Amino acid sequence: MNKAVKYDTGDYLNSPEEVAIYIESVLEEDDPALLLVALRNVADSQGGMAMMAEHSGLSRESLYRTLSKTGNPKISTLMSIMKALGLHLSVKAA
Repeated sequence: MNKAVKYDTGDYLNSPEEVAIYIESVLEEDDPALLLVALRNVADSQGGMAMMAEHSGLSRESLYRTLSKTGNPKISTLMSIMKALGLHLSVKAA
């Protein structure tokens, strides 16, 4: 009998480059809810919501709401989260 192996995305987000590749691949899916979950995965892998709150200036409660599947962050909130994760937004032609 095969045993199921627990998969944790955070186990594979060990460098800024890996995080950037992960977020870029999620952005290609064009799914805002998936992006929020991915940002939460990155936050969890980088020290959790307490660390994110400290570095972003946002409360933990606000971060949990914002990064839920039903979150709807303002661009300023999204930029604060990205900056706290050592990322920045950029634009390229489609």
